Amino acid sequence: MSQFLRPLAIFSSSWSRSCITTRSSKQSRSFVKPLLWGAAVSIFSAAYAVQSTTIHLDAEPSPPDSEFEIDPATSIAFPKTLRIPSKFPLPQFSLVGVGVRTVSFLGIKVYSVGFYADLADPNLNIPMTATPDEKIEHIVRNTACAIRIVPTRGTSYSHLRDGFMRALTARMQLAHTRATITPAEEPAAQSSLRTLKSLFPTTSMSKGKPFDIVLLAPSRSPSRPRTLVLQDMGSVQNDWVAEEFVLAYFEGNGISPPLKKAVTERMQTFGK
Repeated sequence: MSQFLRPLAIFSSSWSRSCITTRSSKQSRSFVKPLLWGAAVSIFSAAYAVQSTTIHLDAEPSPPDSEFEIDPATSIAFPKTLRIPSKFPLPQFSLVGVGVRTVSFLGIKVYSVGFYADLADPNLNIPMTATPDEKIEHIVRNTACAIRIVPTRGTSYSHLRDGFMRALTARMQLAHTRATITPAEEPAAQSSLRTLKSLFPTTSMSKGKPFDIVLLAPSRSPSRPRTLVLQDMGSVQNDWVAEEFVLAYFEGNGISPPLKKAVTERMQTFGK
């Protein structure tokens, strides 16, 4: 068991090479069950009691420039295909949409964000007739997803953390209103929210350096919670926190309206 308590290597230290800045320029799981993972799920299951896992990075080559999509608001480029080097099997992520996150009435650009998902999951049978919002929620709840954040200016992890916590607090209030979280589920979710908050360091974030957050695919066992992995920080194992973290980007206009718009447009033609 001790080997499961060692730091887990998920991300690549040179992921920042796969994103460049160019100066010039959650509905039910009723559709299907997700593609089952092997080694990755086993490792996270065994480490279920461990709420935080330190992450160390390996190396990854940069994809060709032609395989990037540029956020028109910031000129930040995102790879259309995100391959995450890992000691455990992870799927290849496809870029679904990009957008900019702004704050205050002045519209200050804080970061560009890309939403990725395992759209090649053979069990992801989404009918074309479903609405874009239904498709987005089904994808988030049933397969692996990733969010890549690239700061447009020097900022801090504390600032990023505070934004995430505000969004999740709003999601919890909404869950109470919609009665989508039970009294039995809430204590574990609140505990995981505290764990998530504690993962963020007080250090600065460099302009243009990618920060990746991965939502692992659901486990074969319903009793095992989903895992949200934050690059270089650790992980949280809780269904509500893991899924709502991602879904917060798509509630209403979303944390980034341009991202919500781009993903919604992509979903118009996605399905079977």
